[in-house]
Amino acid sequence: MLKVIFYIKAEKYLNGENPIFSKISYNNKSITLSTGKSISKERWQSTNKLRNVLKIEKEKVLKQSLDLYQLRIEKKFLELYKTDLNVSLIDLKKQIKGKPKLNIKSAGILEIFDKHNLSFKKRVAIGERAPASLQKYNRSKDLVKEFIKNKYNLNDYPVNEINGAFIYNLESFLKYDSKYKYKKGIKNNSVVKYFKNFKTVCNYGIKLELINKNPFDIYDGKITVKDAIYLNQQELDLIENKIFNTERLEKVKDIFLFSCYTGYAPIDACNLTERNLYKDNDGNLWIKTHRTKTSIKANVPVLPPTLRIIEKYRDKQIGLIPKLSNQKMNSYLKEIADVCGIKKNLTWYVARHTFATTITLANGVRIENVSSMLGHTNIKQTQHYAKVLDESVMNDMIKLKNKFL
Repeated sequence: MLKVIFYIKAEKYLNGENPIFSKISYNNKSITLSTGKSISKERWQSTNKLRNVLKIEKEKVLKQSLDLYQLRIEKKFLELYKTDLNVSLIDLKKQIKGKPKLNIKSAGILEIFDKHNLSFKKRVAIGERAPASLQKYNRSKDLVKEFIKNKYNLNDYPVNEINGAFIYNLESFLKYDSKYKYKKGIKNNSVVKYFKNFKTVCNYGIKLELINKNPFDIYDGKITVKDAIYLNQQELDLIENKIFNTERLEKVKDIFLFSCYTGYAPIDACNLTERNLYKDNDGNLWIKTHRTKTSIKANVPVLPPTLRIIEKYRDKQIGLIPKLSNQKMNSYLKEIADVCGIKKNLTWYVARHTFATTITLANGVRIENVSSMLGHTNIKQTQHYAKVLDESVMNDMIKLKNKFL
């Protein structure tokens, strides 16, 4: 429950005395406020923080003032508690200081989306974030807008009125009723990612003090973890050893292999230039960059196959490798898969998965180092790849088995 204690700051002075502050605690959180009152350190200690029987009139008045101050705090707290059991101490502080809780009815979810996406667009313009991420936020806004129009026939919806019914009706709408490019419904993992975007946008609204709390905090949808598609060594060799008759497919093969041996996502691979190449004190060549998606460092040593591709295309374009759209790459990679007899759904991102599994983890590279090269924000992301390496597990167990023969 709410707890209020008073204390003095002995290192500060107010009217020649030490100022009295209040510490307000609730739900393992606390804030401090100045009471505007003061007392000497000696009198504060000798009266046991004004708890003893007081004889000096000034101290009696001071004690009454602090009692009234505490009563005011408790009254304001109860007012907020009636509308929300999880009282925000920041809101309480504003109430006590005469700054009432913002009327968040004026802030609609689409209004906040507009402000967030405009700010995000500026970050994209200076290279801090990826254009693809902006597209996802714009798509997220369009989905919410479509839902609000479809369900409530409104142009916007007040954030403070978003409740559990709104959120789970929205989830149902996305999964079963939303339409995009002649397709109806969105798969679970994409829905969960959209809700993550909704939550991020509302957190931005909190920072701008447009809203006080995030209604999407109650959403508990989970990503369904699937095994990542990657190429084993035999499949990788099939592509690497294949000579294509057309320059188009040969170029696509090289771009794909470059990502297989560096682990860079398509947008990061295309943005690499000679400036990203770096030779360390031991003469080892590195590619140094930051992931466009997260701005996390992703430095990778240049392996011999990578160097061969870099040398092949050196001075033929601005980047280390030719540029090609993700859409065209994925279309041409399906041709390569057919020609090489590979039955897997080959996309550009399969190259990144192949680097994480076949190139690094399967060859004994420590998972911490793989995580660093992939530019992951935490090692849990990398552990997903480690789970699919049944072949690597079997090889290790065969070695162990031989010791018992």
